[in-house]
Amino acid sequence: MSILAFQMPDKVVMEKADDFHGLFEFKPLEKGYGVTIGNALRRILLSSLEGYAVTAVKIPGVLHEFSSIEGVVEDVSEIILNLKMVRFKKVSDVVDNKIVVNVKNAKQLTAGDIGKFTSAFQILNPELVICNMDESVNMEVELVIEKGRGYVPAEENKVNEQAIGFISVDAIFTPIKNVKYSIENTRVEQKTDYERLLIDIQTDGSIHPEDALKGAAKILIQHFMLFSDQTMTFDTMKPEEENTVDEEYLHMRKLLKTPLADLDLSVRAYNCLKSADVRTLGDLVKLDISEMMKFRNFGKKSLTELEQLVSDKGLSFGMDVSKYKLDED
Repeated sequence: MSILAFQMPDKVVMEKADDFHGLFEFKPLEKGYGVTIGNALRRILLSSLEGYAVTAVKIPGVLHEFSSIEGVVEDVSEIILNLKMVRFKKVSDVVDNKIVVNVKNAKQLTAGDIGKFTSAFQILNPELVICNMDESVNMEVELVIEKGRGYVPAEENKVNEQAIGFISVDAIFTPIKNVKYSIENTRVEQKTDYERLLIDIQTDGSIHPEDALKGAAKILIQHFMLFSDQTMTFDTMKPEEENTVDEEYLHMRKLLKTPLADLDLSVRAYNCLKSADVRTLGDLVKLDISEMMKFRNFGKKSLTELEQLVSDKGLSFGMDVSKYKLDED
């Protein structure tokens, strides 16, 4: 069965572009294809392109984000909010993803100061003020910079808190600041019901708008290829696989419901957990290390003991145990 040819653009026209802003034109398109293509590209651009961002912060003497620092105007939560806005561009293949910033005899800590302590990244908004402070303050900040996609809340960056003293940060990885598209009528010969699609892309400068558009299109193509005749298959779970899943689920549920009193814990660690109403292994592993460090009389020795216990059971802290319905009998 033959398919009637679609009216399609023979190229994408870049009407204007610099490192931060690009305007692209697609024409002619069949009616309705402007919104189909424009919306898909916009969603991918905003959610799926990779970038670099701060995922954890360590400031000597600061245990949590609600602290304040003597001689510094902003409290720690404000400092973290400002650090989230720092934009990074990878400029070398240096593997180390930690930056230790130490500023003395200054009235401000700016994003540009961060760039003085790393050769791996270029700071794209160096004028951003992180905090204001007295000149007598020796401001030291250790940052973890990671690569990711879109937006990742602090709860999903908790792995960084396993290094004691680090505070997890909501990470804004996306290099795209804004995407808009508009659709206009255009003419092909005598027909005037074709469409002209305009896509307006603003980036933070870590990626050129043209490269961003190409990257988003590539992601869409990779996904749509799954629906081609060559790759489309129908796969069903075999009965024995279903049984395996059920057995694994029941085993994990039973393990998580194990009372801590039945485990070989030291008296100090057990009493700390009991006073915090942590009764079962499931109660324990759904905690983050930062939460436990706030328990009364809970120290590094108890933490080391519990880390070993959890590891031996094949578990980890910060687990989502809701799917095991531990509250049910």
